[in-house]
Amino acid sequence: SLRQPLPRPPPLHLCSDRTPPLMTSTSSASDTPGGAHKRQPSNSTLQALVESTRQGWDRVRQLYSADATTRTADLHDVRSGYRLIDPFSVPGLLTSIYGLVLSLAVYELYVSREILLSIARQHLVGNFLGLALSIFFLGALLIAYTFRRSNPVYCVEFCTYKSPPANEVPHDKFLRLSRESEVFSEESIEFQKKLLYRSGLGDRTAFPDALHRAREIAEADGNAAAILNIHNARLEAEQVMFGAIDDLMKKTGLRVDEIDILIVNCSLFNPTPSLSAMIVNKYKLRSDVRTYNLSGMGCSAGLISIDLARDLLQVHGSANALVVSTENVTQNWYLGTEKSMLITNTLFRMGGAAVLLTNKTASRWKPKYELLHTVRTHSGNNDQAYDSVFQMEDAKGVRGVKLSKNIMDVAGEALKRNVTTLAPFVFPLHVHFFFAIYLFRRKVLKQKLPPFVPDFHLAFKHFCIHTGGRAVIDVFENALNLTKEDVEPSRFALQRFGNTSSASVWYELEFIERAGRMRKGNRIWQIAFGSGFKCNSAVWKCLSSIEGTGTDY
Repeated sequence: SLRQPLPRPPPLHLCSDRTPPLMTSTSSASDTPGGAHKRQPSNSTLQALVESTRQGWDRVRQLYSADATTRTADLHDVRSGYRLIDPFSVPGLLTSIYGLVLSLAVYELYVSREILLSIARQHLVGNFLGLALSIFFLGALLIAYTFRRSNPVYCVEFCTYKSPPANEVPHDKFLRLSRESEVFSEESIEFQKKLLYRSGLGDRTAFPDALHRAREIAEADGNAAAILNIHNARLEAEQVMFGAIDDLMKKTGLRVDEIDILIVNCSLFNPTPSLSAMIVNKYKLRSDVRTYNLSGMGCSAGLISIDLARDLLQVHGSANALVVSTENVTQNWYLGTEKSMLITNTLFRMGGAAVLLTNKTASRWKPKYELLHTVRTHSGNNDQAYDSVFQMEDAKGVRGVKLSKNIMDVAGEALKRNVTTLAPFVFPLHVHFFFAIYLFRRKVLKQKLPPFVPDFHLAFKHFCIHTGGRAVIDVFENALNLTKEDVEPSRFALQRFGNTSSASVWYELEFIERAGRMRKGNRIWQIAFGSGFKCNSAVWKCLSSIEGTGTDY
């Protein structure tokens, strides 16, 4: 029963000098790192697996809600965040130093006004020497800032793909298509039904065209390649990517010759020619366009693409970057019986986003957002984290993506490390002051204090949390002490579009805009998880208020 007390992992201490181990939950032999490439079929019954999954998610959710220690990372990650700050590239810090030095220089001139009028050489030389040193110091700071500061990166506009009604797959249609394929047992269908109705997905999520023809699998005597093939996967990719890009070009007036950098990310579909080459061919982009194609990086790859675009825009001056984030469902509809691999069928849906970035401070576009920070955290050095999301064949040779039962523990640990590294960049000065006092009392005075958990509303106004599932959003809400309104964009995107993988954070940002909540100066936190295991963040600042157009879409 879910009401029975559940075992809890050992607490993690803030000031530990060692990286804390991942929290673990009861798992089968197939979840061990050594079994990553050789899996045994599950012998658990339907009810046992459903209950164990629910218990695992409920335990993590309760843990992050009730135990503040679990929400706190160790001091090593705190130091990592502060080490990333470059004082010579922070405008606020340099402005303070400039103001202090100028104030001292003006004061010195004021108190020495009589001496400056004096002919006495010793006074004249002494004051001019101090003034010269002040001017030299200010000049050195200005030169350091000029060479160390990063070029600003702006988001001009973004567009998400909206599928036509013909692609929508309500719950009853999903179950009907599963039965029409004649490859699923009744037990597997019932398992997917239970997960589907608990997933948080609504009836307007979308499947690609091929999956709506599931009957053709039965007509081909169970040969999935009849519809789940590269040709249909390419058609899905073209439909989503070209649809989002067309909307973006129409909305911004972007011309193809204005695209200097193209970055495409799709985790599970990596054909040759690449997806980026498909876009170059479709829109006849310039021959010198710089193209990048990211694959296998999971649901957080959209923010990895943003981070890559930011680095490229530091090197290439006066450039525009087009980022396209999508995922391909056609070839990744799992048709086997392994329960841990059937979960993805009930979560992932068709979707994508196109984002236009630029480093031009003066252009014909008025940018909507400025990119402030990106932080990437990779837990792949831990076998348990590496194995938590794994593409593989089951015992019968059917390919799919396995989600380990300890994935929520892995995600929670990755979240802590990412947030702790990000915190020094985003929290106001008084939070750092209180944290310094906290460390002094705990480390020097040896006082026993509860873990330091700041208020994230001091750093962000809006939260775009990856729609990995209802349980993922619940864990975020409890772990970060967020309100129902804070997580509403994520719940809406999950209900309306499903788990659209790397594009989900853009569907959530669109909801905030359409709801009329975005105001000038607001800071937005986009955060997503991905296989590997990765947790990535991007922080944006709104440059102008955006009028809402309604959320009925």
